[in-house]
Amino acid sequence: MQLSKKTDYALRVLFTLAEHQGRGPIPIRELARRNDVPKRFLEHILLDCKSQNWVDSSAGKEGGYFLAKDPSKISMGEVVRFFDGFLAPIPCVSIKNYIPCTQEAVCRFRRLLLEIRNYVAKVMDQASLAKVMLNTPVLPGELLALQGVNGDGI
Repeated sequence: MQLSKKTDYALRVLFTLAEHQGRGPIPIRELARRNDVPKRFLEHILLDCKSQNWVDSSAGKEGGYFLAKDPSKISMGEVVRFFDGFLAPIPCVSIKNYIPCTQEAVCRFRRLLLEIRNYVAKVMDQASLAKVMLNTPVLPGELLALQGVNGDGI
């Protein structure tokens, strides 16, 4: 599973707004700077976030964007599905983006991919913005911490 840039940027901004919750709105220029997101692209992302009632905005000199929903009520799965449309690793195990495959009746690998889809969906749906904010950043050494993994293709 690979997130789109739009999803990545949306999550960055949602985390920033959640960290700043209760301290007033953040101007879009500041959000763009803090999250290393092009301002014009961020405008579209914030409109999408507003359409989902995740964020709201206030006008004026002290205006900007703020989180409109409790961070414990916004799941990672909800955000990823909204921007990317699916969590399935391949189309033949997707619900929304299903594309039939000629090998479905005999494919044994599909079962594993279905289990991966279900696991990812469960983890993402249980991970709220508030819960994920409690995580510490991943350190470089942790990326290869899996026993027997040399990093190829991961």
